[in-house]
Amino acid sequence: MTNSVYSIVYVHKMNINKNTLLFNILRKIANKPDSTQRDMAKSLDISLGKLNYCLKALKEKGLIKINNFRKSKSKLGYMYLLTPRGVSQKTQLTINFMKRKLKEYDELKNELDKNKKN
Repeated sequence: MTNSVYSIVYVHKMNINKNTLLFNILRKIANKPDSTQRDMAKSLDISLGKLNYCLKALKEKGLIKINNFRKSKSKLGYMYLLTPRGVSQKTQLTINFMKRKLKEYDELKNELDKNKKN
């Protein structure tokens, strides 16, 4: 594989991994907005620092809102909420994820069918 082809493949994989991570974070927030960062990081199998960095980026893009409830008596801490834009982005990431998985399935099925013929 030439360097330029390798670079393209590497960048493509980085984008897929990044999109998958963002999708998983948005999905976690949608399913359990009162999760702590520590719980989210653990369930996503990423460092707390990486999650914090991603949450800040999602907030800056306007995809999530972060509300601080530390002053309340219930001490919930922070609540993460998807904005309408975040819901839209999560939907688009879900669609792209499913398209990618269906393409992988079709490729594997074709490969298996080809191997059965041989």
